Amino acid sequence: MRICGIKLTHDGAIALVEDGRLVFCIEQEKRDNNPRYQTIENLDAVVTALAQHGLSVRDVDQFVIDGWDGEVESQFQVLSGATALTLKGAPYVERYAEGLLDGLAGSDLTLDGQAFSYKSYPHVTSHVASAYCTSPFAKSGQAAFCLVWDGCIFPRLYYVEGKGARFVKSLFPVIGQAYAAAGHFFGPYKQASRGGWDLGVAGKLMAYIALGSMDERIVAVFQKLYDERFAGDTDLALTYRANIDNAESSLAAVHDFFAASALELAADLPEDVLASFHVFLERLVVDEMAIAMQQHSFPGPRNLCIAGGCGLNIKWNSALREAGLFDAVWVPPFPNDSGSAIGAACCGLVAEQGFVPLEWSVYSGLTLQVGDVPTGWDATPCSIRELAAILASDKPVVFLSGRAELGPRALGGRSILAAATSPEMKDYLNDIKFREHFRPVAPICLEDRAPEIFSPGTPDPYMLFDHQTKKEWQDKVPAVVHLDGSARLQTISRSSQHKVAEVLIEYEKLTGIPLLCNTSANYHGRGFFPSTAAACEWGRVENVWCDGMLFRKTHVTDQSPGVTFTGR
Repeated sequence: MRICGIKLTHDGAIALVEDGRLVFCIEQEKRDNNPRYQTIENLDAVVTALAQHGLSVRDVDQFVIDGWDGEVESQFQVLSGATALTLKGAPYVERYAEGLLDGLAGSDLTLDGQAFSYKSYPHVTSHVASAYCTSPFAKSGQAAFCLVWDGCIFPRLYYVEGKGARFVKSLFPVIGQAYAAAGHFFGPYKQASRGGWDLGVAGKLMAYIALGSMDERIVAVFQKLYDERFAGDTDLALTYRANIDNAESSLAAVHDFFAASALELAADLPEDVLASFHVFLERLVVDEMAIAMQQHSFPGPRNLCIAGGCGLNIKWNSALREAGLFDAVWVPPFPNDSGSAIGAACCGLVAEQGFVPLEWSVYSGLTLQVGDVPTGWDATPCSIRELAAILASDKPVVFLSGRAELGPRALGGRSILAAATSPEMKDYLNDIKFREHFRPVAPICLEDRAPEIFSPGTPDPYMLFDHQTKKEWQDKVPAVVHLDGSARLQTISRSSQHKVAEVLIEYEKLTGIPLLCNTSANYHGRGFFPSTAAACEWGRVENVWCDGMLFRKTHVTDQSPGVTFTGR
């Protein structure tokens, strides 16, 4: 049974599940240096993705399209070749508590000149399905709660077990976009206009708040305004809750909330305001989750899956894990819409078999594409040991190996690796990537040594929880220590078959340090490099390693103070 899941809107992707195993997931932003959050504008992308894996559209048994905006149904304007189509889809949210798997059927999905029938399930259903079916709880047959919090919905709690899933409650009446909307009023992304949904701001603010300090007085201001405008029994809050019917009206209310807070907090530093708002929301999430757990008791272990764009907030994930409310917490490496095509395919699987486990690997993305490396680059064989020596000499390397990782974070398949021992390395990496100075650079570390360096240092293969760097290590690996001492850690086992584990082992032998800087290999605002040629054309790092070959720039013009980069 082959099921093809399709996400047409932002973070567009195509996923194929065959007999319960993920064969591939191709994210559009990772094709041809496409912009981040790229949509699927032409259904020929589906034909191409299948053909790259030796399949035709006629080899697929079922197509499933992820739902989108709309209360009853959604609509998609797409091309199939040169032909314009309007496809119907399921709504964003299920229409009643046990309606997660109420699908919409269509028959006009035109691929390679042929019309196919398809199903569509609500967008939140794909989040629930992707999070649970990839979880260890599904593998062991255990039930789990699932928190879904996207930009334009309130945080929604579900309960999932093998035979089905149902809605439990909304935790509180604030949309996920509130975090990014705060940036319209405070900090480096402040702007006069209220318009737009900037999908990148939330992650940047998560880094920016490390510049500030939480102030309980500021938290109290946010709490007061939250009660007055959203959650309390005031006329304003009651009217808000009674009349919220779309994302735009929710966002308008959030902007009004911040406009009011800006008047009261005009004398405060923006970094302190944003750090305090983060703490306010974090406490709200944990406190409301605690109330939900008191109200809804189910037999067996208490497990939690987290999905939706807010699942990328590592501090909230850690706060939920550390609150003692759950026995175990799972966040997939694609909690945001980058996992929605996988979720759509899982919906088809669940409709047939229930919430069964999916067999999958995070390295199931695009294979490296073929391209002509530009002139000015030499290519020579280079072993992992030789590569480790290059890194030990403070030279960063674009590291391309195997298939691309899934989700928004580089995990060693499409990474820039660098020594973390130089205090200048973080600034250098941010400079070459046109990133703000306060943005952190993540560490990738051998799993068995992570507890020695980080707290808690527990296994974290997908960079989805917060870790503090222990004091005795902060001066040893300064490039991966954030302003507040934290680190967005990725761990990898020594026994991993991925080449990046071999690099870390060899680097550790040379230096005694079991970690490296790891940041994504991409053009600014684009998806991961699809090929060695793309990395060389970018050319802001002089060494590119790809599956045993080192491509080295012969004429180096871009050097950074304090770090030596030669062309030899």
